[in-house]
Amino acid sequence: MRRRSLLAGLAATPLLPAPARAQGAEWPTRPVTVVVPFVAGGPSDIVARSIANRMAQSLGQPVVAENRPGANGEVAARQVVRAAPDGHTLFVGSIGVFAINTALRPNLGYDPIRELAPVTLAVTTPNVLVVNAERVPVRTLPELVAWLRANVGRTSYSTSGVGSSDHLTMELFKQRTGTDPVHVPYQGGAAAATDLIAGNVQLSFQNLGTVAAHIQGGRLRAICVTSEARNRILPDVPTAAEAGLADFVVTSWQAVMAPAAMPEALLARVHGAVVEALKHPENVQRLNAIGFDVVGNSPAEYRSFQQAEIERWRQVVRTANIRAE
Repeated sequence: MRRRSLLAGLAATPLLPAPARAQGAEWPTRPVTVVVPFVAGGPSDIVARSIANRMAQSLGQPVVAENRPGANGEVAARQVVRAAPDGHTLFVGSIGVFAINTALRPNLGYDPIRELAPVTLAVTTPNVLVVNAERVPVRTLPELVAWLRANVGRTSYSTSGVGSSDHLTMELFKQRTGTDPVHVPYQGGAAAATDLIAGNVQLSFQNLGTVAAHIQGGRLRAICVTSEARNRILPDVPTAAEAGLADFVVTSWQAVMAPAAMPEALLARVHGAVVEALKHPENVQRLNAIGFDVVGNSPAEYRSFQQAEIERWRQVVRTANIRAE
């Protein structure tokens, strides 16, 4: 009789709902998709695939990078915003997607604060001003400025998209130097670098990770980097300040986000898996070798950083009177 009463009492006790049990240890229960808002080969894609490959090994589930280029990240962002906050859809994007777009596009189709959950700041990297080594006969910043002024209407620059860090960096450069090369946007840094190498455009500010190998191979010539100090990958390349352009420091970055409303326990599990993958020694070595500095901070730390970056670029856009094309 006592046994029957005990069993009846246990049956009447409410169990933890299945979704709640799955928020932590049981994730993932199926393949994870890491959405990339640009074409393959660019900084976001490199970071996403580095994380995905290592996560797949540690989690025992496929983790697949999916490239969804378009509208400087808006196409991919809309996809992620609509996804279930269950940890099976992640988003690796850039400073442009997660910060600059909010300042540049008043009618942006997604809110990177309200509709996306912070996971971590993945990497940072400086931009580097590069020119086509065969078609641009300059080696220093003063020479480049003089050459651009002497060839008004005959020069152009490539970027990874309207509102990207390389776009705004060049717009600031134009304001500061009184030059005016024509903007040619692409769907990612890899495509922008490819056309620069082909000579279809003459110059570009690109993430160091995108163009380091091309600089070292001699196809592109580096004029200066936008960091405060020289970069370990290109120790012979001066900073913008050293080259003659003071107060010109721009750090680009890539971050990992997820659909909003993700339960805290699940976010903690996802964060742990992402940071573990990001900071694996092989990934750190590989990313460092192409100019990235690995960060992997907490969701709260990244959110605070992201909000500060949004405000910073909002001020830059207003001051420079930059408009989305």
